[in-house]
Amino acid sequence: MKYRTIVMYMEIGCFVSCLCGWILVCSTLPTEYWTFSEVGSVVITTSNYYSNLWRDCISDTTGVSDCKDYPSLLALPVFLHACRALAVCAVITGFFGGVLTLIGMKCTKIGGSEIANARVTFAGGITYLVSGFCGMITYSWWANKVITEFVDPNFRAQKFELGAAVFVGWGGSILLLCGAAVMTYFSGKEGLPSSSTKRRPASYATARTRGTYMLPAASSRVTIGPPLFYEGRKSRSSRATTARQTAKSFGQARDSFV
Repeated sequence: MKYRTIVMYMEIGCFVSCLCGWILVCSTLPTEYWTFSEVGSVVITTSNYYSNLWRDCISDTTGVSDCKDYPSLLALPVFLHACRALAVCAVITGFFGGVLTLIGMKCTKIGGSEIANARVTFAGGITYLVSGFCGMITYSWWANKVITEFVDPNFRAQKFELGAAVFVGWGGSILLLCGAAVMTYFSGKEGLPSSSTKRRPASYATARTRGTYMLPAASSRVTIGPPLFYEGRKSRSSRATTARQTAKSFGQARDSFV
């Protein structure tokens, strides 16, 4: 199977994982069961208290339930404002991550070249990672506060336990983080330039074609000398000079003999 086909199926699986995680995170916002407490007032009637980011609710065994929004926005603690902002950011970034991933995936055939689509998919994966981190911080912070108040012996107010929405949010955040991490790795490997590829140094042949010559390094032991044909010409001229001197000396000896 070709590498492109494998990457395409991998992107589809990661997108489905991120989409399911985003849906789970979105489903926790309107759910009231972020915290839960059960108080038995009398033998027959039992009151259930539960709340979320937006309201407090109460119900009993007779079927009567009532919810009340938080009365003042400015009177709320900073912790609740931060959890609201992080939860909304998780939903918004997850939506844009899905849009970018749909545009950049190989199976949708939208966009330009393969590298451009891989970069768009990489951006979608990063956006999904931001969504998963925002959701994980929100549910973990909320759970830490609830558990800290529950195990604190000096806390005299009503104590609550973790509701079902926190566990659902944890599952959705894990799906977002896992799918986005795998998607980001493969798309970044294909779309981003690698720093390991270095420029090939120029060789003697390529330098010679440009009309230049590569001089040896200063520490090299190679000495620069004249070409070989100069040595041959020099040897021929030295032999001719020697021959002339020999002939001259021979002529002088003959004249003296005569």
